[in-house]
Amino acid sequence: QVQLVESGGGLVQAGESLRLSCAASGFTFTFNAMGWYRQAPGKQRESVAIITPTGNTNYADSVKGRFTISKDNAMRTLLLQMNSLKPEDTAVYYCNVRLGVMDYWGKGTLVTVSS
Repeated sequence: QVQLVESGGGLVQAGESLRLSCAASGFTFTFNAMGWYRQAPGKQRESVAIITPTGNTNYADSVKGRFTISKDNAMRTLLLQMNSLKPEDTAVYYCNVRLGVMDYWGKGTLVTVSS
């Protein structure tokens, strides 16, 4: 079955960096678009970054120039490099893949940015 397992979250200060990873299994990793989403306390889940099978990327305006999404196809891992973190980046970050009409999610990893 499809499994997505996020890791790499933690507590950092504003301006620092974190790298999130999502280990994927149960589907053809190279054939599907994948994305990172986040949900801050009291807010709706929002898209952070998407990467297509051909490597095209799309970012939320709030993270452009600071976050980079990438895929390590050999390791079946989705990555999110987050630089210049801000307190407003504090959220639970989720890995996502859509297969047909089904969305699959990991359990999330918490990122907390202190000011």
